Amino acid sequence: MTVNDDSFTNWKTREEIAESMIPLIGKLHRERDVTVLLHSRSLVNKSVVSILKTHRFARQIAGEELSVTETMPFLQALTALDLGPSQIDLGMLATMYQADERGLSVAEFTAEAVAGATGANKIDRREPRDVVLYGFGRIGRLVARLLIEKAGSGNGLRLRAIVVRGGGAQDIVKRASLLRRDSIHGQFQGTITVDEETSTIVANGNAIKVIYADDPTAVDYTEYGIRDAILIDNTGKWRDREGLSNHLRPGIEKVVLTAPGKGDVPNIVHGVNHHTIKPDEQILSCASCTTNAIVPPLKAMDDEYGVLRGHVETVHSFTNDQNLLDNYHKSERRGRSAPLNMVITETGAASAVAKALPDLKAKISGSSIRVPVPDVSIAILNLQLAREATREEVHDYLREVSLTSSLKRQIDFTTAPDAVSSDFIGSRHASIVDAGALKVDGDNAILYLWYDNEFGYSCQVVRVVQHVSGVEYPTYPATAV
Repeated sequence: MTVNDDSFTNWKTREEIAESMIPLIGKLHRERDVTVLLHSRSLVNKSVVSILKTHRFARQIAGEELSVTETMPFLQALTALDLGPSQIDLGMLATMYQADERGLSVAEFTAEAVAGATGANKIDRREPRDVVLYGFGRIGRLVARLLIEKAGSGNGLRLRAIVVRGGGAQDIVKRASLLRRDSIHGQFQGTITVDEETSTIVANGNAIKVIYADDPTAVDYTEYGIRDAILIDNTGKWRDREGLSNHLRPGIEKVVLTAPGKGDVPNIVHGVNHHTIKPDEQILSCASCTTNAIVPPLKAMDDEYGVLRGHVETVHSFTNDQNLLDNYHKSERRGRSAPLNMVITETGAASAVAKALPDLKAKISGSSIRVPVPDVSIAILNLQLAREATREEVHDYLREVSLTSSLKRQIDFTTAPDAVSSDFIGSRHASIVDAGALKVDGDNAILYLWYDNEFGYSCQVVRVVQHVSGVEYPTYPATAV
C-alpha cells in the first residue's frame, strides 16, 4: 500500500469516528444541556469535517494534533454518566489524562474529572430566560444568530423579540433577509420564515416578534408575553444610566449595552470582571470590541510579569459610522471614504481599561487607525514589564493561558506563519495572540492581537448575558484561576 493510500485510509477512519460523534454530542446537548468543547471550541451542531478541522487546529496551540481516536473514548464515557448542565472540554480531558500517572481507565478518569457535574453535585436545568434585542444592526444580527444557535437545548436564553423603527414596505422581509445572508459571515445556519401578518420571524423554530417603536418608553413587553427579560441595546444611542433606564419597561428586568458605558455604568469584559456584577444591577455595558480584545491579555501579562505602562495601537476595520465616499461627518476624519483610506481616529479602549481592571496601576494610552477591510482588526499592545523576560518564556506562557487558564474562552493562540486578518473571521475568542509576531526584549513586550470586532465581540456579549441570567454553566475539567 502506498503512502497516499495509507493517508486516505486514515482519513476515512477518522471521518467515520467523527460521524459517530455527532449524535452523541447532539444528545448530550438536547437532553442534558451539556455543551461538548474541544479546547474551548464548541462541537455542537458541527459537521464531520468541522470536527476534524477543530481537532487538527489543536496542533497550533498544543503543539501536536489531537485525533478523534483519542477524544472519542472520553465522549463515550460522558454518555454513561449522570450529567447535569455543564460545558465539558474533550481536549482538556485528553491532555490531562495523558499527564496522569495513576493508571486509571478513561471511564474512571472522566468520572473523576467531571464529578462536579454529576449525581448529587449537578445543578438543575434552568428555565429559559427571555431576551429582547433593541436594534438590529451588525452586532444585533450576530447576537441573534448566537442566541438562536444556543437555544437548541430548549433551555438557556430565548430570543423573544426585536425592536426596530419602521422601515416601510416589506420591512420585516428585508430584515429577515439580512439575518439570512451576510456578506462577511456567510449564510445563516438553518431556516428562516416570515409571517408578515403577525410581524414574526421564525428562525430554526424560534418565533421572534418584531416590534416597531421609535422610543423605548413606547413599549410594554408584557403585551407580548415577555417576562423578566434581558434587553440588549445594540444601537449605542443611549450610553449613560439615565438614558438606558428608559428600557426598564414592563417585562424588562435588565439592560445590557453593546458599547462603552458612560458615568457609573459598569463596563464588563467577560472572563475578567464579570464576577463583579452585583445581583441587583439592572444596567451594564459590555464595553467595546477593542476593550474586550486587549483587557484579557493585559490581565494575563500583569498577573505574571507586572505591567508598568503600555500603549495600544489598534488597526481597525471600517464600520458603519464612517462614510463610503467623502461626505459630511461630525468627526473630522471619519467623513473621508472608508473603503479608500486609512483613517486616524480615537479609541476609548485604553481609558476603559481602568473600569474593567481597576487594580491595574499602569497607565495605558491608545490610538486607532481605521483601514479598508470590512471585519477583523488587530491590536498592537506595547508593554513595559515589571521584570525582564524572554520571548520563549512569554510565548509559552500565553499559549498555556489560551489552553488551561480561566481566560481560555477569551484568549486564543495561533502559530500559523502565514496568518492574515480574514483567517479570523468568525473567531469566538475576544482576541488571538499571533505567536509569530510576538516581540520581547528584556522588560519590553509587544503583543499582536487579532480580533473579529463583530463576531468575537458578539460572543463576549452573549457570555455576559448568560452570566447575568444565571444560565452560564460551569466548565469541566476545572481550569486554573
